[in-house]
Amino acid sequence: MKLVISIDVEEEGLFSGLYSRTPPGVTNVEALERLAFIPRDLGLPLTLLATYQVARDPAACRVLARWRDHYGAEIGAHLHHWNTPPFADLPDPEPVASEKLPRGLLREKFASLVSQIGAGLAATPRSFRMGRFDAGTQVFSLLPEFGLEVDSSVAPLTCKNPDPRFFLAPADPFVLGGLGPDDKPLLEVPITLVPVVAGTPALIDRLAALAPPTWGARLRGLFRYGGVTGVQPAMYPLASLKLAAYLHRRRGGRVLTMYFHSSELKPETNPLFPTEAAVNGFVDKIHTFLTWLVSTGPVEGVTLAALGEDWRQADRLDGG
Repeated sequence: MKLVISIDVEEEGLFSGLYSRTPPGVTNVEALERLAFIPRDLGLPLTLLATYQVARDPAACRVLARWRDHYGAEIGAHLHHWNTPPFADLPDPEPVASEKLPRGLLREKFASLVSQIGAGLAATPRSFRMGRFDAGTQVFSLLPEFGLEVDSSVAPLTCKNPDPRFFLAPADPFVLGGLGPDDKPLLEVPITLVPVVAGTPALIDRLAALAPPTWGARLRGLFRYGGVTGVQPAMYPLASLKLAAYLHRRRGGRVLTMYFHSSELKPETNPLFPTEAAVNGFVDKIHTFLTWLVSTGPVEGVTLAALGEDWRQADRLDGG
């Protein structure tokens, strides 16, 4: 089984209901050092998905460059469109749903993000995650245009994505096609969320389809609080992380994809972990889980771009 550890490296001021164009800072990026044990002791690489605000900060860029140069981390892209220029006055409050953004404006925001990562980090990102998992047809269709070959914006068994069909998305990577005039395919690597009882997502989806739309959406949205587990350390306790890995492996899963946020590594920059003790507990949970996962293996750590390259190589061998 392969393991992707992806981190949304982003500014402070999130998870508070506010989406400012001028966030308070990116000092939390320095706290990535708490995770040095992952590549150093366990031999697992990280995929660091940087926002525009991070890529324009020299101190944050030095931290990410060190992770790339010393630990083999991949630098990818993470779009927070509410604080990535250019800006326009729109009728909806921030964060405006990505499908409601004018396509030209969204394209310019992608251009700003990719250009800033190139300028600040001398990197050409190949992997991507959309802020708030707010990725639909418009976002997916723009990714190939900017050289983004692997996406990780799908959260199965939730209502995070604007396309309700992703509720039943598989836990393993799959191919998104029909993205534009050239129909260039894109590898989707969803974060790992699995049902506790196999078959229940399809049942929930059928029941939701029979209910009025509002109740159907509510039913799908509530399902993850009792019927789903995952390898997401900010969402689940240690026992659930282990259960998700066990279930996915037993069901023939090939890839585990973990994600969390850089702001969860520094006290007072994320409401989930406001104190030093809370952050230490969070990091200890990650350490304990990954140590257990490696010891019960086999597991191979990969970055998102490396996973995409494996897929393209297999496709070429298959004559695709």
